[in-house]
Amino acid sequence: MTSDTSPVGAATGSSAARPHRPGGTALLGDRPVARLGFGAMQLVRRRVPPVDPEVAVAVLRRASERGVNHIDTAQFYGAGACNRLIHTALAPYDADLVVVTKVGAADDGGPLVAAQRPEQLRAQIHANLTELRMDRLPVVNLRRTDIPPGIIATGDQVVALDDQLAELIALRDEGLIGGIGLSNVAADTLRAALPAGIVCVQNVFNVTNRSTESALEVCRAHGIAWVPYFPLGSAALPGHTPIADNPVVQAVAARLHTTSASIGLAWLLAHYQNTLLIPGTADPAHLDDNLGAGDLVLDPETRAALDALDAPTRD
Repeated sequence: MTSDTSPVGAATGSSAARPHRPGGTALLGDRPVARLGFGAMQLVRRRVPPVDPEVAVAVLRRASERGVNHIDTAQFYGAGACNRLIHTALAPYDADLVVVTKVGAADDGGPLVAAQRPEQLRAQIHANLTELRMDRLPVVNLRRTDIPPGIIATGDQVVALDDQLAELIALRDEGLIGGIGLSNVAADTLRAALPAGIVCVQNVFNVTNRSTESALEVCRAHGIAWVPYFPLGSAALPGHTPIADNPVVQAVAARLHTTSASIGLAWLLAHYQNTLLIPGTADPAHLDDNLGAGDLVLDPETRAALDALDAPTRD
């Protein structure tokens, strides 16, 4: 397999020609990345009509042109379609680009299913390498399935964390992956995994849903990157609605002449200095709006109003 790590060509522009990194930068492991990145799942999410592949490629290239160098993906996003779009849009890859993928689930054409066994994790790593056409995956997140939301493992898919981490460490030692991250984990699980050298955590978290704040506290204590998913809320989460529907967020957005989405993203950036955001969209205008949140500074009064929206609970 040939590694696409040479300087980018005309499709993405050179590093020297790029604007500043949206939201500034923070470390993802040992790699500096824009604090506002891009989650690619929306490009292949099942919808009617589906996203035009040419539009998806254009959105990825637009993100790169705007300085985004942190792209989140997974082989189980569209059974590899998401990874193929990333390669089409961004290869040959810029040396500064950090593509982060996930393992722990499989797309068999229906609802996602758990794929937690060590040999399945290894197979998923190789599938990601093949579709992205990389020799090494910069960061791989293990998507655990023992707490909601989403898949809850049963039967032989209930796998000990230590067994999974041992496989990922072996893959790291073989040079096939760089950093190891975790997704959908409680604070105790994160603490148990720390000896493996965890570089990031992806958990549900936003201004109105801070149920995993205790995991964030572990990240704070160890300087681990925090990558919240559903950063703008979701009607798919029981008991939670999109933050755009929250009247406090709406009022703040109106006062600051911006969007509710920008307020939600700006609050997350201000909440922890090592927060990395990966909002996704298939709309170039929404992409620009999301990236613009990196320039938004919330005054103390606004911060206090937003902080009061949800009292943290301990997981």
